[in-house]
Amino acid sequence: MSDLLSELRDACEWVATRALHVRIQADEIPAYAAGLPRDAPPAAPDPDAHLLSGTREQLAAFWLTLNAVNFGSGWFPTLQKREGRSGYFTIATGIRGRFLTNGPWGARQLAAMRAAEIAQVLGQAPDHELMELFARSLGDVGGHIEEDHGGSFEALVDSAGGSAPTLVERLTGWESFADVSSYDGVNVPFLKRAQLAAADLSRAGVAIDLGGLDRLTMFADNLLPHVLRLDGILRFEPALVDRIERGKLIEHGSPEEVEIRACALHAVELIAAQRPGSRAADLDQLLWLRGQEPRYKASPRHRSRCTAY
Repeated sequence: MSDLLSELRDACEWVATRALHVRIQADEIPAYAAGLPRDAPPAAPDPDAHLLSGTREQLAAFWLTLNAVNFGSGWFPTLQKREGRSGYFTIATGIRGRFLTNGPWGARQLAAMRAAEIAQVLGQAPDHELMELFARSLGDVGGHIEEDHGGSFEALVDSAGGSAPTLVERLTGWESFADVSSYDGVNVPFLKRAQLAAADLSRAGVAIDLGGLDRLTMFADNLLPHVLRLDGILRFEPALVDRIERGKLIEHGSPEEVEIRACALHAVELIAAQRPGSRAADLDQLLWLRGQEPRYKASPRHRSRCTAY
């Protein structure tokens, strides 16, 4: 059991009991949990955005590289998106294209990454603020892979000894995957991208026997809280809803933003408790797919400019 993941669950429950801007509608959860499909097929990787074949090393490199830059949703409205693609899929498609055309970046190449290079790969302006953040995150990943794992991405995966929580804690120690907020003096280690990286590596077959996936939580971002709000499981105070619908940024680390993420995560834990055998990470995937439907796309979600999501 991961101490950090236990700390995360406890902290989110603690935040939910004190939240002033977001409330969990606990009475609605039993019916909501019962109404969610149990036999929904797992989300298949997108063949146009994800690398589906290659050596284990190449696949490990792809998923770790992608997760290193799987953030920036607060800037997505300012990106030059590929036709019919969201911000995430624009980024993923660009990374995949680089892997197919020129092969993976090696650890040393990532360590030397510059904003202009990643901008060119992603089809973005080199002076866009997000490109510098992407380059910094990729550089950190490359440095750790080179110095700690002999330049091998799969060696990092194997260093976790088949434990998803251990892999999460390894990644959490890197600046590129850091994701800890504070609420009224209490640390909330959301660890969104570190957890998602572990799940992605398992789903991609890079870490086939990765145990402890049931210990992962929801991957706290800005889509699942949006889905849960529109589905009536979360209630935001009217002033917060108004700011979101007017497209106002919600400051990362502010009480409102921490409450949004923490209450969503705790709500998913409550939903999972109503469904024996359900894993929070699987519910995350189910609700993420629901969030791609037109009803959810038509309404604004909260935006925060940060490297967490």
